[in-house]
Amino acid sequence: MTMIKTIWKWILRPLLVLLVVVSLVLVITGNSYVFRGVLLTYLKGEKTANIDDYKDFDNRLIKTKTPIAWQKDPRYGQIKLTPTLQNALDNDNTVAFAIIKDGKLLYENYWQGYSAQSHTNSFSMAKSITTMLYLKAVEDGYISSVNEPLTKWLPEYADNTYAKDCTLADLSAMTSGYDWQEDYYWPLNPTAKAYYGHDLVKHITSLDFAEACGGAFDYSSGDTQLLGIALSRALAPHGYTISSYLEEKFWQPLGMQGDAYWSLDGAKNIEKVYCCLNASALDFAKFGQLLLNKGEWQGQQLLSQEHVNLMITPNAAAFPDGYAQIYGHSIWTDMDSSVPFYAMLGHLGQRVIVLPEDNAIIVRLGKQKGLPTPVKGFHLEPDLGQYVSEVKTILDTLPEAQ
Repeated sequence: MTMIKTIWKWILRPLLVLLVVVSLVLVITGNSYVFRGVLLTYLKGEKTANIDDYKDFDNRLIKTKTPIAWQKDPRYGQIKLTPTLQNALDNDNTVAFAIIKDGKLLYENYWQGYSAQSHTNSFSMAKSITTMLYLKAVEDGYISSVNEPLTKWLPEYADNTYAKDCTLADLSAMTSGYDWQEDYYWPLNPTAKAYYGHDLVKHITSLDFAEACGGAFDYSSGDTQLLGIALSRALAPHGYTISSYLEEKFWQPLGMQGDAYWSLDGAKNIEKVYCCLNASALDFAKFGQLLLNKGEWQGQQLLSQEHVNLMITPNAAAFPDGYAQIYGHSIWTDMDSSVPFYAMLGHLGQRVIVLPEDNAIIVRLGKQKGLPTPVKGFHLEPDLGQYVSEVKTILDTLPEAQ
């Protein structure tokens, strides 16, 4: 009994007091979202958000209508990956990998119990899709132009010295000067609060702009969420949510094979557009094909060629002379690499990579980023160079289609 009292007095009671004090501080400072974050990550054995966590959030359903399966290349089922690529995919927590060539499915494989029907989190690949939606809203006349002033849809910033000169294009190019900390692991930061918090609009619009817009590229999930708030407000008078607009303008016209789920903030008010569109690998691939097709899909121009070019063309003004120009408008670019490509990328190695010179698309989904040896001549994350160079080897040695 004496031992129990000693443990209580000198260990358990101080820990309990500390826990109560920390909890009160988190609540008082508006950081109670940390409790939800801990519950959905650390207590599940995770260090960050995970690819299946859409089940832990409220979502808006995006329905397919008339599914169109990928036509299979005549060489489907005959393709062997290079040993280097096979080893990487087998050992880096990949769950899906596919190659599309000339609009046809050349190769697909799945790991760890995932399948062609599995829904997983897009993470930041959703940024590219959000920008497609904003550009489509311009084409539909719901937003007057690509360069519409930010403050038209975000009057919260009407008197802000920097924000009043910003346009929506500054958000899609990530040159807004918005004060944001991009961090997926430390729990006390704006990114974590956006992911696990309650009122996303309130959170995002409570932050300031730190510098003039139109300057250097600075990657920011906050920029995309600001764009999403503007888009949501532009669409609402016309009866759309962001999800229903995606469903009508892209999801159903593309003949997606399955439904999708876009996770909402805690208040169930708005999609987390900087992340969190949950779909299958081969449905994500269709967005890459749409970009490769310059916005055309089976005779329909779903997005103008002008707007596709805006997205995939490096925004040269945002990068100093002599530096790689790695970003357009919500699309990563490495057009000066030995195998030119552009891509939609996500936090845990989500990739839809477009190789325009080879008329090909690579899709890789996983539970972590691949960690291969960097490949010389590429400027983005090292796994991209390996996926691109190894797939290029496969494409260059393909047997003739029978």
